[in-house]
This record gives sequence, C-alpha cells and structure tokens, in this order.
Amino acid sequence: MKPGRSSERAVILAPTGRDSAVAAALIREAGFYAQPCEDFLSLLEEIRGGAGVAVIADEAIKTVDLRGLGNWLHDQPSWSDFPIVLLTRQGGGPERNPDAARLGQLLGNVTFIERPFHPTTLISIVGSAVRARRRQYQTRAILEDLGDSQGLLQTALDAGRLGTLELHLPELRLEVSDTTKACFGRRPDQSFTFSELQAAVHPDDREQRQQALDATLMAGADYNVEYRNIWPDGSVHWVETRARMVRGPDGKPKTLVGVSVDITARKSADIDRDNLLEQLTAERSALAELTATLEQRVGERSNDLMKEVAAREKAQDQLRQAQKMETIGQLTGGVAHDFNNLLMAVMGNLDLLRKRMPDDPRLKRLVDGAMQGAERGASLTQRLLAFARQQDLKAVAVDLGALVRGMSDLLERSLGPRVALRLDIPDDLPRAQIDPNQLELAILNLAINARDAMQDGGSIDIKVKKHRVGKGDPVLKPGDYLKVSIIDNGAGMSPETLKKAIEPFFSTKPVGKGTGLGLSMVHGLAVQLGGTLDLSSVVGKGTTATLVLPVTDRKPEAADTANVMRHAARSAVILFVDDDPLIAMSTTEMLEDLGHRVIPANSGRHALEILKSDEPLDLMMTDHMMPGMTGIELAAHSREMRPSLPVLLATGYADLPEGAQLDLPRLAKPYHQDQLRDRLDQLLG
Repeated sequence: MKPGRSSERAVILAPTGRDSAVAAALIREAGFYAQPCEDFLSLLEEIRGGAGVAVIADEAIKTVDLRGLGNWLHDQPSWSDFPIVLLTRQGGGPERNPDAARLGQLLGNVTFIERPFHPTTLISIVGSAVRARRRQYQTRAILEDLGDSQGLLQTALDAGRLGTLELHLPELRLEVSDTTKACFGRRPDQSFTFSELQAAVHPDDREQRQQALDATLMAGADYNVEYRNIWPDGSVHWVETRARMVRGPDGKPKTLVGVSVDITARKSADIDRDNLLEQLTAERSALAELTATLEQRVGERSNDLMKEVAAREKAQDQLRQAQKMETIGQLTGGVAHDFNNLLMAVMGNLDLLRKRMPDDPRLKRLVDGAMQGAERGASLTQRLLAFARQQDLKAVAVDLGALVRGMSDLLERSLGPRVALRLDIPDDLPRAQIDPNQLELAILNLAINARDAMQDGGSIDIKVKKHRVGKGDPVLKPGDYLKVSIIDNGAGMSPETLKKAIEPFFSTKPVGKGTGLGLSMVHGLAVQLGGTLDLSSVVGKGTTATLVLPVTDRKPEAADTANVMRHAARSAVILFVDDDPLIAMSTTEMLEDLGHRVIPANSGRHALEILKSDEPLDLMMTDHMMPGMTGIELAAHSREMRPSLPVLLATGYADLPEGAQLDLPRLAKPYHQDQLRDRLDQLLG
C-alpha cells in the first residue's frame, strides 16, 4: 500500500499564540503537508486516521488525559513506531525536567525541541520523521506480501489434505497444523506436544519409527515413515510422515519440517489383492510425486523465509543506522548554519574594530586572539558541514595517483621518523571526480589517525586501485570507481568502536586531544562526492580506511595563468538582504566602510518591494536560508524584474537546489572584509 498525503502529514497541536500557524507555515514551505488541530481530541483522531508525525507543544498536554494516546501507541503493529516532536520551553528537556522524561517514556519515539528554536531545526526534524514514517509504510507492505505468500502455501497444503509439522531442535518443541492434529485424533483446540506424539505411536511400530527419527537427527537423512497411532478413543489409524532437516546459518540442525497424511483408508481397504497392489502402487506414486513436489516447495519456501528474515533483520539494522546518521546529519547541518551566522557577525565586527582601534599593541593582541578563535570556530563548522554533506565542494577531474604521490613529502613530515610510508599506485589509473584540496585534507587526516594508532611506530601503506560496482550495491551507484586505502598495523578497533567510528564527536583519544570530527568529516566528503568510506579493523592487527571515489572521462581543467589586473570597484548602491539582524548590522558596516551605499532588507518580500521601485541599484547581496523566500527564489524574481542586476549569494549552507548554485556567484560565510571586497571587485569592477 503506497502512503498518501494524509498518511505523511504533520499534525500540529500548539494552541498558544501563533505557534500552530507558524509551525504549519514552516513545514509547508519545506514541502511537507501540515494539519493544525484545535484540541487534543481532534489531534488524537487525526493520528488514528493516518499521519507521518505529530508536533505538540508541551503546554497543550499538561492537563489532558493521555491514556487514549498512550494506548494507541502501545497497540501499534510491529512495523509502526509513530514519531512525535514535543516543543518545550527553555530548560524543559528530559535532562532537567522530570515531567519531560516521563512524557518521553509514555510517548516512546519522541524528540524534544526547546523553544526558541531556529526554523531549520524544526524542518530538519520533521523531514527526518516523515521519511522514517514512509519507510515504516514500506515495511508494512513487505509484511503484507509475506502474508499473501504464506496463504498460497496453506491453500496448496489443504488441497492435498496434508498437515504440516515443525520440530524445533534441540529442545524438541513441536508445532503442528489442525490437519496433523486430526491425523492423531486431536481437535484443533487441543494441545499436541512431542511427548504426546511419542506416546500415541502403536507399540509394535515404535522401534522402526524411532530408528528413522534417529537417522534424521544424527545423520541428516530425510525422514520418511509410515506407522500406526492410537487415538484417545482407542481406535487405530495409519499416518505417513515425510520431513527434511533445516539447518541454521551456523550449520547446526535448527528444525525438522515436514507433512503428514492419514492413510488409514488405504491400509484397511478390503479389495482384491491385485487391485489392491495396483491401487497402492498408483496412490503411492501419486503421493510420492505430490510429496516430492511439496517437499521441494516447503524446502525452498523455508530457505526463502530464512533469507527474507535475515535480509529483513539486516535491512532494519541498516535502516536504523541510516535514520540515526541522517537525523544527526540534518541537525548538525542546521547547527553549523546557525554557528556560521554567529561567526559571521563576530568576524565582521572584529574586522571593523581592528581598522578603527587605536595603535595599542595590547589591544591588537586581544583582537587578533579573538579573530583566531572565530576562525577556529569557522573551521569547526566546516567539519560539521562536511559530515552533514553540505559543504561547498569544487569537484573537478584529477589525476588521483599524481595527487597522492605529490603528498608523499607532506605525509612523511607529518608521520615522523618512526612510521614507514609505502605507496602502491599503478600508472594506468583513470581520472577521479573530486575536490583536490578537500581530498588531500581527508587523506592527511586518515594518515595521522593511523599514525596515532601505532604508539610504538610501524608502517602505513597507501594503495590506489580500480574498482567496479555492479547493480544491487546498497550504497553506491553502478559504475567505475577508484579505491584509496590507508592501511596501518596499529592497535585496531573493537567491533563496538568500529560501529561508532564515523559518528560526530566520537573519539577514542583523551579529552582535549581531538574533536571527534575527523572520520565523520571524511565520510561526509566521500558521500557528497558520490562515493563512500569503508572501515575495517581487527584488534591488535590494524585498521584499513578505504575511500571509494567516482571516476570521470572529463579532462583536467587547465590552470588560469593569465595575469588579470583587478581594479577597485566603484562606489555602488547595494541592496543587502538578510533576516539576521547581527549579520545585517556587521555586513552593512563593512560595505559602508568600503565606500558603498547600502539599502537593507530583512526578508525576500521586503527586497521585492525595493526591486519593484525606481530605486537605482548596482548589485544585490542576499542570504539563502530565509523564512518565507530563499535567496535562490529571490534571485529568480530579481532576474525577471532587473535582468542586468548582479546578484551575490552569501551563505554558510550548501544544501541548495540542484544546479542553482551554478548560476550565481557565491560568498561562503563566515567571510572577512577583504574577501567581501575582492568578490565585489569581480562583480562591479
């Protein structure tokens, strides 16, 4: 069943002020469906009718009876884990508020957001929840298909009047169908254990039946036996049972699966000997053919079910890990964007302060120290954006072998005299589609990690080779790739550490010795380039980190060696658009300090009003992530009204619409006044 609009919508309960309307507007602008609710009962009714996520303000449920919602969540089917986003006041999270912790236990899959929050945070969490709910609906469809297949198999068994049995090993726990119970004179509502079956076998047939069972359990032979059994009413009946051993993934016997059929009528028929032999031969042949086919189908279906269960468990583990990393990535990207805005205001004001402060060496050292701290923060946000796959990359065709060879001197100096570096790079490698600067940083990061894992020294091998990916790969698209492997013989990682290695801020180094962003940054870079990062490790034997990168047929771009004379831009009238007042203030000051006249606008709609007026403008500079209208959308409207007006997009967030970033010149936040001046010189000079 394909989920529709109603099953993926976000239902909202926030009765205080304009919280409900604002949240609904933000969610709809992000491309999701939103349904505000008037009260708790209507919210519960909407959830029962089908929804993707519920967004609830904590004050709306403090005094209501939550048993109805709790019962509904408790009674969810196995495929369902309905997500809830709870909006709390500052300090109302589960870490400091026992009531919030209690709500978390009651509601289950709940995410807390403390107000006030940035719109990007709400949109990221709602988006992740809706996508997770969509995958739950896909799981439901798979389970329904499995149920249909099992129904068809049962129909075939009923048509052949065959009962099923399954003997679980080694505990000898017996499961039988109603038809098999009837073969032993039991009603469907009666229990029938393995010991009861043993006791029901006719005394004269117990030895030969036990021999057949022992041969199956010890040697794995097929179980095929006819014997008499005594019903509870004392009557004697014949039964034929055929079964086969099914082994688990470890090769050990897991279950004995088979079928039973009542053959009393055939055994007791009073007919002529010749006719009896002919009939018995025909019936046996027909039964053998039917049973052989059924055995094959039962065996195949059992194997298929085992594979499906194993695949489903693996898929669920991958799904949970992907959901976890996707949620962390979305939150990390939103936080990095907010930090970039804050650092933009800090660095901009420090630039201006440095130019205007008196000639005092002590003040200069203080300002320089503050600027260094801000630049370190900018470097940290770049690593966060790399993990979130939202950094601004310049992927070009690169000779990967030459790039790695060219790093050998840098690597040897970084690794020190106690570590031997060995390169294994063929000469006939295709070109890779990568950002060379970011890839050099990633390789250096992996090499230093390998060095730190070898406290007593050792060797590091860097190998580059071709790699082909076919259809069915769960991570990579089919095609040609290059593998760059950094191999050390250090301490290695345990399986538990390996699972967490690429999570941001996870580190095995002592406090103060690392940010825990190295591997997460490398992983995010590889995925954003269209590849991946594979890690394998054995404790005591070392670790192998492999970057898988896409290849390209494009030729390397020639370096522009022309000596271009850059003239200072004329004084210009600049329309500056940004919804953050701190950035607006600092950037306006920097622009005016450069001699420009600035017309500020705090939203895309405000900027459109200025564009529609007769105000003379030489350039528009705009942020991208703004509520109501993004910078890309504003630029599109600007080109309709003023086609010749240059537009500069200033943003610390690389999650732009596909292809849009190619049409506009960009300035990455946070930036210095010198970088701003150079960019304006290019556009206005």
